Amino acid sequence: MVIKKLHDMGIRSEHAYLAAFASIGLSVATWATSLKAEPVGGLARADRWGIFVGEWAPTFFGLGIALSHYEQQDGTLTASVHDLREQKERHAV
Repeated sequence: MVIKKLHDMGIRSEHAYLAAFASIGLSVATWATSLKAEPVGGLARADRWGIFVGEWAPTFFGLGIALSHYEQQDGTLTASVHDLREQKERHAV
């Protein structure tokens, strides 16, 4: 199972979510850099670079969700998530 192996390697859902947001930022930066650095390719080339890097974000978000589900089953959720869940349960009662 890929998710278990990632978890065993120390990768947590928070890491995947951070990678997804970094990918979004990198996509914009790559687009802008390509647009300025390569006037020959123009807008079309910059768009291709930005889209290429931007396509990573959904994969990282998906991995984050899968890791989060695994962490819930495994009992290795971070303390802050446990605290939020307990607060929600207290308010529901």
